[in-house]
Amino acid sequence: MTGNTDVVVIGGGYAGVMAANRLRQRDDVTVTLINPRRNFVERIRLHQLVGGSDDAVVEYTEVLREGTALVVDSVTRIDPAARSVALASGGTVGYDYLVYAVGSGSADPRVIGAAEFAYPIASLEEARRLRPVLDAAPATAAVTVVGAGPTGIETAAELAEAGRAVTLVCGGVLGPYLHRRGRRAVAKRLAELAVTVIDGPDTKVTAVTRAAVRLSDGRELPSDVTIWTAGFGVPDLAARSGLSTDDVGRLRTDETLTSVDDERIVAAGDSAAPSDLPLRMSCQAAMPLGARAADTVLSRIAGERPATLNQVFAGQCISLGRRAGIFQFAHRYDVAVWLHVAGRPGARVKEFICKGIVKYMSDEAAKPGSYSLHRVPGGSKRRQLLRTPRGKAPAAAERAA
Repeated sequence: MTGNTDVVVIGGGYAGVMAANRLRQRDDVTVTLINPRRNFVERIRLHQLVGGSDDAVVEYTEVLREGTALVVDSVTRIDPAARSVALASGGTVGYDYLVYAVGSGSADPRVIGAAEFAYPIASLEEARRLRPVLDAAPATAAVTVVGAGPTGIETAAELAEAGRAVTLVCGGVLGPYLHRRGRRAVAKRLAELAVTVIDGPDTKVTAVTRAAVRLSDGRELPSDVTIWTAGFGVPDLAARSGLSTDDVGRLRTDETLTSVDDERIVAAGDSAAPSDLPLRMSCQAAMPLGARAADTVLSRIAGERPATLNQVFAGQCISLGRRAGIFQFAHRYDVAVWLHVAGRPGARVKEFICKGIVKYMSDEAAKPGSYSLHRVPGGSKRRQLLRTPRGKAPAAAERAA
């Protein structure tokens, strides 16, 4: 390809910012980042916003390379034939290549009363909506957190450490990703914070009212403030635009993160479903995927064959208030092992990682192409899963996710 190349990146989260910065390696590439907010949101700190210890916002000037065009708007539709995107405010933006990095948000709970009476916190706006509700609630108010993944655990611990009376409803197992040893460490810390943990079978929430949460075993728990952290969903932009998606709505791609419908569209982050074996939704996956997506576009511009996905994981990091945390180590294919770091050292590791993520993006902005974690050797388990007959792959993928 000769002349200038216009690349549009939809979504200014972890994957989108990494991709936008990395694309700036070439002087003949113009990058436009379209995002509905003027600031970068640290989603991994949204529980701190709810608890009052952080605002979870970073200026784009800190993480986005100077000269990248930032359009504060939302994309309502992608037109692959015209190679353009339509904006909510009106007008269109054309592209030669498109990076689809719209991320994820709160899943539709599909539980009676949840949409009306529960507070999701997967986005900045949702977390900000909850903050004054908690501020207005008396210190003795019963707070129920639904969902015992990382967000639920972190939110419950953050609020309990601040003196709130918190119940954590797991809907199954506490911290499903964790090794049993790591799970015991988390349970111990939650007990120290006086969090009531409701786990085991028949603990799924079946209804939410203004003052209670009803469980599948018939129990009804008092709840003045109900916080919903169970599951994530993705925007339906790809499906609305006529592109192929998986059952969740993620854009279907090959192993180079290229859309199965159009080689000019590349996906990254939570909204990508490479080879129908999507990775765990996390910033740990999003940034390497953003780098890989950018590399795919740059390879195509250069007339080279793009490299394939080579994702590895280190584990999962969970804060347990400001004074404790846990880093759960894992196999490179994202299955937890017995080793973990807990307590105050775990909190220090978590904070180091949170700050390190912003630094990775800042470093890539300062020197595009410097990020290299997406090239760390590994990925043999994924290649094995890709060779597995499709009828058997989902179960295997679940174990590796």
